[in-house]
Amino acid sequence: MPHITYLEAVVLGAVQGISELFPVSSLGHAILLPAVIGGAWARDLDVTAPHSPYLAFIVALHVATALALIVYYRRDWLALLRGFVDSIRTRRIRTLEARLVWLLILATIPVAIVGLAFDHLLRAALGSPTPTAAFLVVNGFLLIAVHLVTRTGRGRHGPEETPPHGGGVESVVSDQHIARLTPLRAVAVGAAQIAALFPGISRSGSTIIAGRLAGLPNRSAARFAFLLATPAILAAGVLEIPTLLTPAERPVLGPTGVGAIVAFVAALLAVSFLDRYFARRSVWPFGVYCIVAGIGALVLLHG
Repeated sequence: MPHITYLEAVVLGAVQGISELFPVSSLGHAILLPAVIGGAWARDLDVTAPHSPYLAFIVALHVATALALIVYYRRDWLALLRGFVDSIRTRRIRTLEARLVWLLILATIPVAIVGLAFDHLLRAALGSPTPTAAFLVVNGFLLIAVHLVTRTGRGRHGPEETPPHGGGVESVVSDQHIARLTPLRAVAVGAAQIAALFPGISRSGSTIIAGRLAGLPNRSAARFAFLLATPAILAAGVLEIPTLLTPAERPVLGPTGVGAIVAFVAALLAVSFLDRYFARRSVWPFGVYCIVAGIGALVLLHG
């Protein structure tokens, strides 16, 4: 039966924590990295292998990433919780917090429905390295194309938001660009997460792209994408993590715990970096990386 070593867990935890938030597809990296390394890594870390604990392991790392996002944006999530409770109590949307939390709820519905229906089917059919590498290349071209369109076309903005000052995290709730999103546009941005069901297509990349097309500047699009990702990832964890608690999966609990800790720390560092990066810069370097990495993986796998 496939197993997961502590070295594999540490490496994959670091890769997951970074690549889930960078628009480069964490699932794509989780599939391609073991395949390119080969040997025991390819045997142990295969999402399509029967009775493999790897998929549940990946989901556990995703949950650790979501927890890092909650910690980083903890003030926003507390404000959103207050807004949600107030909207339920008064049956009215009276505050920015209440409006944003309901936008997030509405925007999460499409991917929740499609994900429940097709997630396992798509991963079983497309979770092998070759289609994943191909989709990673597609992901790269999409990032570059949307960067060019929003830079020169109708979606062009002036200079991005001023980078955050000091050591604190600026409130997402008070982001006026996000506050102006209509419910229809928010749902469209959230529905873009469906593309990430195809291994190699990035969840954060898809939602950042959709946010840019909806008129958000880079930083606002990224922050809205990170808020959107949190409930979707946690919901997947609720469905998948119980499989790690079965007697057959107990040997991988230790490596999974270590990998989750590494993913949590890596995700905290990644979101802190990206929140500042997108205040001045765009997604096109990540697009170039995806194209090079995807083509490189195809060459290594079939050369």
